[in-house]
Amino acid sequence: MINKQRLIDEFLELVQIDSPSSHEGEVAKVLVKKLEEIGCEVVIDEAGVKAGGETGNVIATLKGNREGKKLLFSSHMDTVSPGVGIKPIIDEAKGIIKSDGTTVLGSDDKAGIAAILEALRNLKENDVKHPDIQVVFSIWEEGGLFGAKYLDYSKLNAEYAFVLDSGGSPGEIIIQAPAQDVINVKITGKPAHAGLEPENGISSIMVASRAIENMKLLRIDEETTANVGIVKGGIATNIVMPELEVVAEARSLSEEKLDAQTNHMVETFKKAAEEFGAKIEIETNRAYAPFTVEENDEIVALAKKAFSNMKIEGHTASTGGGSDTNILNKNGIKAVNLGIGMKNAHTLEEYIAIEDLVNSAIMVSELIKEA
Repeated sequence: MINKQRLIDEFLELVQIDSPSSHEGEVAKVLVKKLEEIGCEVVIDEAGVKAGGETGNVIATLKGNREGKKLLFSSHMDTVSPGVGIKPIIDEAKGIIKSDGTTVLGSDDKAGIAAILEALRNLKENDVKHPDIQVVFSIWEEGGLFGAKYLDYSKLNAEYAFVLDSGGSPGEIIIQAPAQDVINVKITGKPAHAGLEPENGISSIMVASRAIENMKLLRIDEETTANVGIVKGGIATNIVMPELEVVAEARSLSEEKLDAQTNHMVETFKKAAEEFGAKIEIETNRAYAPFTVEENDEIVALAKKAFSNMKIEGHTASTGGGSDTNILNKNGIKAVNLGIGMKNAHTLEEYIAIEDLVNSAIMVSELIKEA
């Protein structure tokens, strides 16, 4: 049986260990110790060196004592900002855990970590027979999926992977997610005194404004989105803005549609620069590929059987966000992303229901039993 109080206590412990992206060193040390105490063989790979972070991914293997599908469970160690000095609060009346409102809670993704740890302890304490189980607690998922990208796949032999990193309650099985392009733009105009001779300048902000005005953004269709998220530039109000940097993105479940949207955005920037006589530099990067797992795939059936054991109806869904699941699939490990109940993630209003936290641990246990 899942030890509810121990699970809650461990989750509270983990969210109070600061681990913003690229600074997961302290929580990694704690997790290595916990995994070794459970009986896992643990290594830390070189992903941190390659990505420029404090530590690599924590990779653990719990040797099996029966035949069966070799499973991998994964969650990421980092949290978004503001995520330093998290003070979790248990709201007994609502049955939730939340932050004090000055930071995120960090259930994204430490709820997943806590659920995996508790499920593994449950196996050991109750002498449950199981196949080989592997665990990856990844670095720097937020803002780049760098842990998964630089993961040492030579240390993995799992057939299926379950990533605990989606906001739906247990029962949700994410089988489709988009690819993402990141578009970095540098516009170089010409400075001039804004009060004395503005006509002699070329305003980089006007170039960007013209481009964005003519750009298809936000919801493009049912599979595609696009957004301009970062704009940086300017020296003073009395100087025609000489340089501006813009960072935008496009996402789609269809790589063909993504290519079309990215090309549209690039060409719109170029046309605006030409109209104003500005110089422009544009760099595009495919941050990650899409993934699709078929509805009737064995990994989906396995998940649905585990939920059925819990008297929960398993259901498949797609998402507009990327996760380590994208990268695992790209590297040949069939993976789905599972809902663990984190709500309002990436905001100061983030919370998780205690029931969802407990069910997430049960979910991992049932998946292992069914493997």
